[in-house]
Amino acid sequence: MDQYYGTGRRKSAVARVFLRPGNGHITVNGREFQDYFRGILVGVQALEPLKATNTAGRYDAVITVKGGGPSGQADAIKLGVARALLEVDPNFRATLKQGGYLSRDARIVERKKYGLKKARRAPQYSKR
Repeated sequence: MDQYYGTGRRKSAVARVFLRPGNGHITVNGREFQDYFRGILVGVQALEPLKATNTAGRYDAVITVKGGGPSGQADAIKLGVARALLEVDPNFRATLKQGGYLSRDARIVERKKYGLKKARRAPQYSKR
């Protein structure tokens, strides 16, 4: 059985995407895609690489995602799907690159520094 794999990361979320020939059935952590991203607009954007390459109904996706929140998870899935599609057909690279689906967004939360309340927020200054 053919299976194509792609890893996606965003913020602190990591998504493992397995594409298998099928009819477009997508599960995330054992749940339906629509149930997992219920009412979240970024969830719809996670499947854009499939639309861009006109492969939306041709592959079933089994996705496991850990860490982060809904936004980071959706973006991690997007990158994972794009990388898996590259394994399906390397000719998709131009289309995916043009859409910006192969870029890893490296922005992560800045660490907290000692003496401060957050990464940059200093305690309130008191003159007296």
